[in-house]
This record gives sequence, C-alpha cells and structure tokens, in this order.
Amino acid sequence: MRNYLVACMAVLLLAVGCTPQPDTPKEEGVFPYPIQQTQLDNGLNVVTVPYNSPGLASFFIVVRVGSRDEVEEGKTGFAHFFEHMMFRGTDKYSKAEYSEALKAIGAAANANTWWDRTVYHMTGNAEMLDKMFELEADRFMNLKYSEEDFKVEAGAVKGEYTKSYTSPYMKLYEKTYNTAFTTHTYSHTTIGYWEDVVDMPNQYDYSLEFFDRYYRPEYCTVLVVGDVTSDKVNDLARKYFGEWQRGTFTQEITQEPEQTETRFAHVQEANFPPILNLNYKGPGFSVENKDMAILDIISSLAFSQKSDIYKKLVVEEQKVRELSAGGLNTVDPGLWSVDAMLVDKADMAYVKSEIDKVLQDLKTNPVDSIQLTQTKSFIKYSYAMGIDNPSDIANSLSWYIWLTGNPADVNKAYANYEAVTAEDIMRVANKYFVDEHLTVATISPDEELQVSEELNIKL
Repeated sequence: MRNYLVACMAVLLLAVGCTPQPDTPKEEGVFPYPIQQTQLDNGLNVVTVPYNSPGLASFFIVVRVGSRDEVEEGKTGFAHFFEHMMFRGTDKYSKAEYSEALKAIGAAANANTWWDRTVYHMTGNAEMLDKMFELEADRFMNLKYSEEDFKVEAGAVKGEYTKSYTSPYMKLYEKTYNTAFTTHTYSHTTIGYWEDVVDMPNQYDYSLEFFDRYYRPEYCTVLVVGDVTSDKVNDLARKYFGEWQRGTFTQEITQEPEQTETRFAHVQEANFPPILNLNYKGPGFSVENKDMAILDIISSLAFSQKSDIYKKLVVEEQKVRELSAGGLNTVDPGLWSVDAMLVDKADMAYVKSEIDKVLQDLKTNPVDSIQLTQTKSFIKYSYAMGIDNPSDIANSLSWYIWLTGNPADVNKAYANYEAVTAEDIMRVANKYFVDEHLTVATISPDEELQVSEELNIKL
C-alpha cells in the first residue's frame, strides 16, 4: 500500500512539475508539499506552501468561528452575516475601491461560512502578494460600516434565506439538525433561525460586539499557497498584521447530551421525490481517534455505486433513484447519514429495512479484505489527485486549520485510513449504528404521523 501511494505522489509531482525543496523538511504522509508555519506574537498563525504555479498564488484567511459559536438566544446567523459584511469596505478602501483594487492585481475574492469556520479566499498574481496582504489586513483590522449599511446587508441575508428555503432539501436539512440536536448550536444551520434573520436589522450593536470578539488574530490563520516563499509571506504578515491586537473573548459551547431514543423529522411535500435519510450521531473530528476515518470507509465500502445494496435498490429493482452515505467533519460530534431518494413513497419502509440489514451486517461480519484495501487506496488517491492547483491545495488545508488548528494534521488524518482494520469497522458499527442515536428524516406527500407509522417509529 505504501509503495502504491508513493508511486501516486510521484506521478502527481511530475504532472505539476514540482518537487519538495531539499532544504525544507516535509512531514511524511499523503500531502506532497512542505507546510511551513510561523505564529506571530499576537497569536496569528501564518502558513506557507510553496508550489510551482508561476505567477499565481492563493491567499486564504481561515477564521475559526461559525454558527457553532452563536450561543446567545436570538442571535443566530451572525457568522454568516460577516461573510457578507466583510466586503462592505473600510475608510481606506470603500466597497467599490476594494473591488477595483482586486481587478487591478488580477485577483478574485470570495468567502463561505459553515458551523465551525468562516473562510475568506482570493487567487491572483503572486507578484502582487504585498497588495493582497494590504487589502485583507485593512478589512480584518479596520472594517467599518454604518447602521444603514448593516440593515441593507441584513436584508440581503433575509433574501438569501427566503430563496434557499424554497427547496424541500433545505427545509429537511434545517429540520433534521433542529431535531437531532436539542442543546448544541449545531441545531441551527449556518444561516440561522428564520426569526433571528428577520430580527437581524435590529441587532447593529450586537454585530459590532460579534466582530470584536472573533475577528482577532488568535482566531485566524493566514494561508498562502503558490509561487511564494515563506520568508516573503512571513515578512508581509508581520508588516500588515503585526499590530493587530489579540482579543480577550473565549467561547464555551454547551455539549449535546446523549440521545436516548429515535427522533423523527419530516417535510410534507407533494410532487417531489420521496426522501429517506437515516442520521446517526457520529464523532467529532480528531486525528487522535480514527472513528471518523472508519465511518468514511464504511460510507464508500457499503453504500457506493459498487456496493451490493446500490446494485440491488438502484440498478436491479429500480426502487431508489440515488443512494449515498457519509458524515461531515465537525469540531464537535455531528451526524453520519445514509441518504436515499426513492421512486415511490410506498417503498420507504422496505428501503429502510434494506439499509438496516447492511448496517447490522457490518456489526457482525468482517468486510472483505481486498475491498477494504481498495477502498483505502481510492480515498487517498482521490485526495492526491484533487490538489493540483494553489486554490485546491489551500482549500484542502483549510479544513484541518479549522478542525484542529494545524494544517499538517492532514497527514495524520489520512494515516488513520491506512490503519483501519475489519475489526475496527465492526467496533464502530456497533458503537454508532444504534436506534437510540438515530434521527430519521423524510420527505413525502404524507403527514408526519403517517410516515412514522409506516416506518414503525414511535414519536
């Protein structure tokens, strides 16, 4: 296996015309480039990955704050709100001037938010890295907006919510997490509760407090990938971010109590394909614990297009349109799910019973050793083939920055896949696939009670 992965890495490096620099130590593992890290005195982490992309560099700032940190009642949606607000401008660069400055250096910028983080990113001319640092440091340290600007952007967020939640998928997504989590802030999606979004225009003062809490160097990592050197990146970081003041706020997240009974989330929707999702409580992400890696392997091994159940339900019987499984990497324990889109709602109980059989089989029968080896190879090879430009490389590392704080943990994470055994799979299946930790989510034309009775689930 190790020789196979080394060969894959060699092919990738030859394809992009890049080899690790001999004077730069590289941690052993799946990630083929050196990761160079420096922490400034104010707590800002600075990460550089030199990569052979002549004239091109990606500049990411990962803020370890997301909707998970929205603990106050009535104050959800603010992490996502600042994804919008950070483009409103400063005294030095107005919104229009910021956009013009980006165009002048051939850069494109955007951002995205999730439960555990907010990521700001741009890719452009590596020779203009100094300008990239200037622009980003200015808005992170000097963001300024009026109450009128705040209300305009709050209205835009409300419009985004309204547009998104015309989709039955989004309605079910929101209801699933609101049902599965009763205490933890994962109970609300990134955009926030509707009533909080509606009230957001009245929360100008709180928005200033939120920004002051989290947009601080100790919550942030600057990540630069491409035609750069660590010396230049570190010098620019000190020049532009060195005076950024560390904050004093620390967040405490109330953990979710153990779930002790099956829960049910349902969306009644006519003229829409029936949906069945089985959502089990899973682990939080950790490179010291391989349970999440084991669940990823189960997803691919037991529910991919090559799996027996996929061939039976989708190809042969044609009772299911789409079938997949997987879990989301989250800082705190989240959900691992099996998702099925059906042809006929009358088959919902049957499809659930077939999925249950697969999950039960995983608890008692060792998986085929050849299939296990092939699945581990596929997971690692897919990752290696997906990091062939500065933006994708930076994006892949940003996951580990917000999950653990250390981008080099990518190597430990993928080493966990290599270590998975058939016995591990049985252990994890017995640990997580239990009815007491299950939330069943469905879409159908039926009322909630009818669906739950069909699936023999007590409400």
